Amino acid sequence: MNRKTIDFLVMAIGLFGNTMFYVQAFKIFELKSADAVSLNAFLISLLALAGWAYYGFYLKNTPLIVANLFGAFGTILVLSGIYMYS
Repeated sequence: MNRKTIDFLVMAIGLFGNTMFYVQAFKIFELKSADAVSLNAFLISLLALAGWAYYGFYLKNTPLIVANLFGAFGTILVLSGIYMYS
């Protein structure tokens, strides 16, 4: 496989994997409850995703940047839901 194909696959997998944050955010806003959601876990996730995005910028690696910023935004949605409904 060439580099463009691998980059595309890695970005697709990263985006797909990070949809979990959007699923959680949807559930929080749908139920108007974040009782069973761990604030600490999502703060750690945000920190990790931001670190990986920063590393992507450092390497000028688009798949790392896109996938991790996508995940970070989803995590911010979850954290917003936790703030609103806890």
